[in-house]
Amino acid sequence: MPGDGLVHAFVLDGQGGARSIDYQALQGLQLAEQESLWLHWDRGNPQTRQWLRQHSGLSEFACDLMLEENTRPRLLPLPEHELLLFLRGVNLNPGAEPEDMVSVRIFADARRVISLRLRPLRATEALIAALLAGNGPKSASELILSLADFLTDKVESLLVELSEQVDEQEELVDAGPSRAPDHSALLQMRRRAASLRRFLAPQRDIFAQLTRHQLPWFVSDDGDYWNELNNRLTRYLEELELIRERVSLVLEAENRRMEQRMNRNLYRFGVIAGVFLPLTFLTGLLGINVGGIPLAEHDHGFWIICVLMVVVALGQWWLLRRLRLA
Repeated sequence: MPGDGLVHAFVLDGQGGARSIDYQALQGLQLAEQESLWLHWDRGNPQTRQWLRQHSGLSEFACDLMLEENTRPRLLPLPEHELLLFLRGVNLNPGAEPEDMVSVRIFADARRVISLRLRPLRATEALIAALLAGNGPKSASELILSLADFLTDKVESLLVELSEQVDEQEELVDAGPSRAPDHSALLQMRRRAASLRRFLAPQRDIFAQLTRHQLPWFVSDDGDYWNELNNRLTRYLEELELIRERVSLVLEAENRRMEQRMNRNLYRFGVIAGVFLPLTFLTGLLGINVGGIPLAEHDHGFWIICVLMVVVALGQWWLLRRLRLA
């Protein structure tokens, strides 16, 4: 059945509520004046491709873009005041990395929204809950705005988590040499921040475009809300940049501490080697198995040599103290 790929289908009543319909109800569906239609499809289902190309009424160009394998956040106006909007959301599916963001592709006109996803999105679940509670979007323009809003909300919780993790690593740096930051965890934080920024930066630009250039079927005050989303994403991007800088500072501090520890150890080894070098020379010289070695026949020769080495060692210690090297 072509409807097998249909995840959700709702008719918005124009008052903040919606009623769910199935695929069969799409045939011959007549919308009232204030109603709008939202169809949410599974892009990985072959039946979705069939419906999109044969029954959606979208152009071949729009279908090709909606079904692309790899996309980045983008906004593309189409003829007849239609638009394509590709957004990314935090991946909160079990076992997934949150920064491996989930794509949602949206086609929208004045009274219809068609969205495609490959993996489940928590943002659509929150949107459906709002519709069923009667306080959801009232039109197609408010629907895509609400979806973008819910997608942005999920980013904030991830930023809070990343910031707290960096706080923990900074506390380990301040705790002293007994506790060291986790180097691999710091690198992972920096990678996650870079991955998020990769998609959120163009998404911020999209919201800025929708603030400046609105379609005729947008609600009059939509521009203010798109501007607010733009400001929020700007703040999130600044927070991501701050997280990356903080991680870099922690890594630099840890590297400096490791270098200082290594230099200190090398210095100690150098002092020890310097102390034992004359003693080694003395014992090596007296250990030559040839005639004429001093004190070889003396009854107290061994103890005299021991005293001599102690005197040499004490002299070296005094010299190093005088030169402030020990």
